[in-house]
Amino acid sequence: MGTHIARLVRTPNPSLLPVLLSLLQLAFVSFGNTDIENLLTFKDSLSSPSSLRNWNASITPCNGDIANWIGVLCLKNKIWGLQLESMGLGGLVNIEILDAMPTLSIISLMNNNFEGKIPEIKKLGELKALYLSNNRFTGDIPDNAFEGMRSLKNLFLANNAFTGKIPSSLATLPRLLVLKMEGNQFVGRIPDFKQNVKVVNFANNELEGPIPASLSNMSASMFSGNKNLCGPPLEKCSLISPPPIQSAVPSASPQPPPIYKKTISALQITLIVISILLLLAIIATVIFVLSKRKQNPGLLNAADHDSSMLPSNSNDQEKKVSDSGGMMKRSDYGKLIFLKGEIDRFDLHDLLRASAEVLGSGNLGASYKAVIMNGEALVVKRYKQMNNVGREEFLEHMRRLGRLDHENLLPVEAYYYRKEEKLLVCNFMEDGSLASHLHGNHSVDKPSLDWRSRLKIIKGVGRGLTYLYNELPSLVVPHGHLKSSNVLLNDNFEPFLCDYALRPVINQEQAHMYMTAYRSPEHAINGRISRKTDVWCLGILILEILTGKIPENYLTSSYDSNTNLATLVNEMVKDKRTSEIFDVEMRGTKNSKGEMICLLKIGLSCCEDDPDTRPELKEVVQEIEEMKDRDKHELSSTIGEVNAIMSSRNARDGAFSSFNR
Repeated sequence: MGTHIARLVRTPNPSLLPVLLSLLQLAFVSFGNTDIENLLTFKDSLSSPSSLRNWNASITPCNGDIANWIGVLCLKNKIWGLQLESMGLGGLVNIEILDAMPTLSIISLMNNNFEGKIPEIKKLGELKALYLSNNRFTGDIPDNAFEGMRSLKNLFLANNAFTGKIPSSLATLPRLLVLKMEGNQFVGRIPDFKQNVKVVNFANNELEGPIPASLSNMSASMFSGNKNLCGPPLEKCSLISPPPIQSAVPSASPQPPPIYKKTISALQITLIVISILLLLAIIATVIFVLSKRKQNPGLLNAADHDSSMLPSNSNDQEKKVSDSGGMMKRSDYGKLIFLKGEIDRFDLHDLLRASAEVLGSGNLGASYKAVIMNGEALVVKRYKQMNNVGREEFLEHMRRLGRLDHENLLPVEAYYYRKEEKLLVCNFMEDGSLASHLHGNHSVDKPSLDWRSRLKIIKGVGRGLTYLYNELPSLVVPHGHLKSSNVLLNDNFEPFLCDYALRPVINQEQAHMYMTAYRSPEHAINGRISRKTDVWCLGILILEILTGKIPENYLTSSYDSNTNLATLVNEMVKDKRTSEIFDVEMRGTKNSKGEMICLLKIGLSCCEDDPDTRPELKEVVQEIEEMKDRDKHELSSTIGEVNAIMSSRNARDGAFSSFNR
């Protein structure tokens, strides 16, 4: 095994040699006599491999489906993928080293500092997915760069500095489903993709000419930022004849190529106006009809709106699932896969026979409460936005979630797999979500949350996030969809995070449109997310808990600095209206001003637009855990710290003094 084995057995005890040789032989039987050496050589080729600290010959990469090496994906004791995302890795990518690993199906090097030209990818002919977005790759991509890669389904090259034409070999890949090439410097025309590509993104390049008819059904945003690109779904192309070239020999002078320009006619404008008016009429009709429907909505006909503000329980919407309707059809019966070893607890038939109550229908899927025969209440979440992920990838990620175990995480108990849709099953939480407690109707029987409960909730959220960051180091955003409707509460107001770590299995386009991580300032400005994006989401959640206001990023599809909750709080501080920041319905605040100001400071620091100026998650959680009641002297000190943050945002010093009056 070369120098790496030498590190392990430099001065062996002769009596231990047979044992060592047996262990090494066992490792080689599992992984072949080149896999470990290839990965260690690949590590040594990197300029900053400190994140791969546990890659060494003394530990086998895989133990069944469990990876012992960080960033390695395992299946049946074989290495089937590398997920080396956001690890600060750099240098040139020598993928040729991995050529001798036939089981390698996925390589993800996103959000690192790799540079140089694109490696010779086609040497890895069996690769199914390659993710190289958000690095520093440069140069032209050879036209034949992807020839023969008949298994390739997902290719992400976004946000690099690639130049030249888009390789025509991409249009020959029979299984290609998702292609992301936005944020580069590609020129020329888009190839005609004849295969059934689900998602493409060519935005923010220098492309020109008509969009191929095979891609005309894509969203217009997938082609934006290319000023000379035209045709559906963009504006119509018009062919402009160029002026003739003055030449003494007309027949010998080549004419320049035709120039395509975008045009929009008066008829198109009229049709757009009519379409908008018709759409408004339809929306008004739907609102009227829904207002008349008081009970028993069909499970498959739930309104497709954001359910983040809905209360988690609704006692007037129960409906028995019929043989031909409900969450799935009888013909779709399959097998529930349990993640916690409770095989005999219930099965899919029990769910289909259960009384089902619609909890909400959001952009990523619908949620139902199902009470099975033994009286146990479950939540079944039905996802239709996971159909671009392969079966092996999905099953492996579910096993990964099944291994998570923390007091502030709502565990996924079971799942059901179909290509078209997925079901995830969790326990039902009687006390609903944090969103329903903050923004629902309050009464004597159901008062607003007091300060102690809110602080307890945010501490639990911080602990749950910290656990996700420790257990899922290879994910860019270990949660990815943190918001108040995804924080559930028990009767003691202990928080449970849900809908966490789903980014790897959510379709790329839907993730960008609907997940809170993609409504962050860094994604709006740079088209990227980072390990600190969840910190920003936590900061917004802290401000929501303190103010009782609904953050705008829950309601819109992108970040808007003018209407952001953090911006609103900053403006109130600048205007010396600090006492108006805190939720007027929050009880138990009389002797807690110091803590409230301290948490406000933490929340604002998490909401900095520049991720580099935000604190690390562990620092945030440590500050929250160490919070205590403060006397007047300590309160003044804390106010000074908050004003320091405000001064960096051009706010006036002393703005918090009104709170201490």
